Amino acid sequence: MEMQEIQVEPEDKKAEEDEGARGPKPEDKKAEDEEATGPKPEDKTEEEAEPDHYTKLSNPTENIYSETYYFQPDKTTPSKQPGGNVRLYRAGCLFLSLLCFVLLLTIIILSMKLQTGSTSCSEQTLDAGGRNPPTCSLDQCRVDFPDVLPRHLGCQQCSNGWLTLGRSCFFLSTFRLTWDQSQKNCSSRGGHLAVISSRTVQTFLTKKGDLKYWIGLKNAGTSWSWIDDEALQQSYWSEAPLDGDCGILSSSDPAEKNWIRASCQASSYFICQLQF
Repeated sequence: MEMQEIQVEPEDKKAEEDEGARGPKPEDKKAEDEEATGPKPEDKTEEEAEPDHYTKLSNPTENIYSETYYFQPDKTTPSKQPGGNVRLYRAGCLFLSLLCFVLLLTIIILSMKLQTGSTSCSEQTLDAGGRNPPTCSLDQCRVDFPDVLPRHLGCQQCSNGWLTLGRSCFFLSTFRLTWDQSQKNCSSRGGHLAVISSRTVQTFLTKKGDLKYWIGLKNAGTSWSWIDDEALQQSYWSEAPLDGDCGILSSSDPAEKNWIRASCQASSYFICQLQF
């Protein structure tokens, strides 16, 4: 019988071989898994642990400013608008102030002129001795001052109830008197019975009246004349003038032929005339 050599291996080596046959230990396997999968989430760095919205700060600064520029509100427009309103308000106030000043100056000048004119008129009505000049009737003033009277009364208007034609006022009565009484009534009004000196006056009085009126025409014996002693030049006698020494204008007839004769003692309406 042959002798077989039996080699006895050390126990330590044997133990290692046994462990190699059983595979790696759990601790070693766990370490290998951690190395393969990488670090755990809790092993992240401090910078990586920050929230995601902080990662935008890593973009270049010029990109941030470019984005904020588009969303930045326009501050220039609100600042200009109040300034424009203030300037417009000041311009309006200045214009109104100048307008008020001009109106005030105009009123002052007109008041001064009015006072000056009133003073001059008052001074002219006094004579050299400081007394009022003597007065006269309208007829006497017309004789004494034929040129002065129309010039001073040129802007005078007729009183209420009087009709205006040229430089004369006419009053058509609504009551009847004799011819002499009618003349006195007209004199008390500052005038006289109407004198028809033109076709214009004849047509005017015919249209304005609708009755029979005494006029300032009277038979002086041999001829007809007006109340102011003017001779009759143009006449408008009707075809049947009747009899009498005083003239009447019948406004119901045509203006070309509407004068009639009547007794001066008869009562009729009358027309007064006031010249200025």
